[in-house]
Amino acid sequence: MPSFPVVSESFDPRFDGLILFNAELELLGEGFRWLEGPVWFGDHECLLFTDIPNNRIMRWSERHGVSVFRESANYANGQTRDLQGRLITCHHRHRSLTRLEYNGDITTLVTTADGKRLNAPNDVVVKSDGSIWFSDPLYGLMNDFEGGRQEGEQPPALYRLDPTTRELRRMASDFDGPNGLAFSPDERKLYVAESGAPGAADPRQYVRAFDVSEDGLSISGGEMFHKINSGWADGFAVDEFGNLWCGATDGVHCVGPDGTLLGKVLVPRRVSNLCFGDRFNSRLFICASTCLYSLFTNTRGAQRP
Repeated sequence: MPSFPVVSESFDPRFDGLILFNAELELLGEGFRWLEGPVWFGDHECLLFTDIPNNRIMRWSERHGVSVFRESANYANGQTRDLQGRLITCHHRHRSLTRLEYNGDITTLVTTADGKRLNAPNDVVVKSDGSIWFSDPLYGLMNDFEGGRQEGEQPPALYRLDPTTRELRRMASDFDGPNGLAFSPDERKLYVAESGAPGAADPRQYVRAFDVSEDGLSISGGEMFHKINSGWADGFAVDEFGNLWCGATDGVHCVGPDGTLLGKVLVPRRVSNLCFGDRFNSRLFICASTCLYSLFTNTRGAQRP
């Protein structure tokens, strides 16, 4: 696959040390329809990611390239791993979260909240206490491209699921469209993309930052942390320094822990989601519309406390 010289824009000296002068933007795969849900499996030396409109989960490895990991994936979107290394996946069509067990079985973790069906779980992250946090906007119900039109039964919201007790907590419901989410390295902050209400004349579109309580059972705040210019944030990855790497219309935006735009890595296609991985956790895997890219960086993905 070809590679291209990195085209970046620096707005803060902190960004300059994060980009390597000799690493190129590598095209790892193309010909998809809309990529999402990248998650690195270091023990298998591979990346899993979702091709939502084609209803499948894909696999990439340095040795074998791109292959299909799972067909008929119920229009999977965001993904992560739990503390036991199992794959956690959001699904549009079945409006659920699932877990892939070691033996290949699939366990449905949650489908409803307060007796009503979830909307279309979008992105997911696991905290160091094992709790599963996910966003539930209406986006995946609104067209046939990503799973088939369905009616929403409740407002968009952010949830916390205890995988042991299956207790589901609605952590915040003052969203128009909650999207990507990520914890700061110390897990005291939770970043959530507010991607806005589709069709709204003046949609709310920015990154929000919530304070997480010490016991991890509540959040507060939620003010605007950063406004992407232009467009809106989608998926996130957080590095060891607390920088937020955001998927955006023109590429990847790197935002410092103080909310300052540090710089951009320009990508030929709109970036939906991204994650760190590879042997040192310093390779940024980028899902960009119909293409999968990667970029080696001079930082590493954040580790849990």
